[in-house]
Amino acid sequence: MNKARTASRIRKAAGKKKNSLIHEERNPTLEVDMSCLGSDHPTSFHFFPDALEIASFSRSLLSWYEVHKRNLPWRKQASAESNLNRRAYAVWVSEVMLQQTQVATVIDYYNRWMRKWPTLGALAKASLEEVNQMWAGLGYYARGKRLHQGAQQVVSQLNGEMPQTAAELQKLLPGVGRYTAGAIASIAYEQATGVVDGNVIRVLCRVRCIGADPSSPAVMNTLWDLADILVDPARPGDFNQALMELGALLCTPKAPLCVQCPVKSHCYAYKWVQKDLDCVFQSQQGKGASESEPPTDIEECVPAAGTCPLCLPPTSPWDKKLGVANFPRKSLKKQPRLMQGLTCVLERKSVRGESEFLLTQRPSSGLLAGMWEFPSILCETEVPKEEQEQALSVHLAAVTEGMGVIRGLCYIGEVFHMFSHIHQTYLIYFLSLNESNCTAVAHEGVRGLCTVRWVTKAEFQKSAVSTAMKKVRGNTAVPLPQFLCAHSYTLLSPLYC
Repeated sequence: MNKARTASRIRKAAGKKKNSLIHEERNPTLEVDMSCLGSDHPTSFHFFPDALEIASFSRSLLSWYEVHKRNLPWRKQASAESNLNRRAYAVWVSEVMLQQTQVATVIDYYNRWMRKWPTLGALAKASLEEVNQMWAGLGYYARGKRLHQGAQQVVSQLNGEMPQTAAELQKLLPGVGRYTAGAIASIAYEQATGVVDGNVIRVLCRVRCIGADPSSPAVMNTLWDLADILVDPARPGDFNQALMELGALLCTPKAPLCVQCPVKSHCYAYKWVQKDLDCVFQSQQGKGASESEPPTDIEECVPAAGTCPLCLPPTSPWDKKLGVANFPRKSLKKQPRLMQGLTCVLERKSVRGESEFLLTQRPSSGLLAGMWEFPSILCETEVPKEEQEQALSVHLAAVTEGMGVIRGLCYIGEVFHMFSHIHQTYLIYFLSLNESNCTAVAHEGVRGLCTVRWVTKAEFQKSAVSTAMKKVRGNTAVPLPQFLCAHSYTLLSPLYC
């Protein structure tokens, strides 16, 4: 039977039986005996057998969420906001910020963002420079740019009104994928649609013993089907947040708190652990069971390797030491590229005698689009030490125009920074401009292919610069070479302290 049709029928059945007195009785589905499943079981084993268990799962999860949910600013704002458009915008901002970023980090950024741009219209009027400046340090900078573009698109093309379904949100807003669309639609508009993020993947893989590669299309389709089947039609936003909260607080990647879990009676992985423990106990009691030979139904709860596309693969069977953390199995990640960069902290004295530092703006697309940085060269291969100063001098002459020959670059150390797909090592050079080491002084504006500007230390702090550049600026731990003169050191120290 078509999975979507099955999900629809189960949800309807759950609605009809929601208030039935049978819920007050013991639910036989919670006592499911996995030994009844052979090694050729259908993939439906990894779904929920009937509406009763779905209703019980939802009820237990939501009851736990009401007591244990964290008091987060975006939740407070979404629940208090009666205007659907403003509520959807608040959810959108939070969901974009939370992608690949920890909650503790996001809270301050979210509060400052919403104070500055409380509405879509306010954000649409902002410049990309302002957005990059606000986003600086949060990482994955394309997110802020797409959020800004999306706000402008809603204002200019949709009369300022956010789309109200997951399908429309995903279709009409740049950078909004299936997860973000589902989160906005369920939390802001109460659409009964599921969500699948890292926390949800972990919870569902454990609850239904899904051990195949979670990044594979077959597994992801199954997880989305499960999420859509389970979502509570009466409280979809709360249910989705509860499922994610469970993964964040209890069903964690390492050392999950299974005893405290509100849905452990529905969790196949937990049941498997309990049967392992029973087996060990019986062995210790001398009842004939061997710890290395568990009862048949333990092996059959996720049947013989290779017979089910959702089960643990034959090359990676159940590991007793891992317990529920057998699920999900980690996907093979693409190895990051190793890159080297040459970076120059270029200093001059302003007419007021204050130190200023040259920044160049990155291209409007690609990595760190539109962000500001110290003049830098990124290299796919390692540049020999004897060629570094020459290459950087040529680059400085190109981005500044009119400075003439650059002399006296001093190497002061290196900084390592990890992007999502690149491991970058910055080799840092310093130069203080004066009449003896250049023939002219660079001015602000567009220079060749780059836009440049001079900033004070205070202005640097407020500029749209990446975390990597802040590491370069704050690199006080790297000892200065012995050949660096005392004059250069005193010029350098205000920036690096």
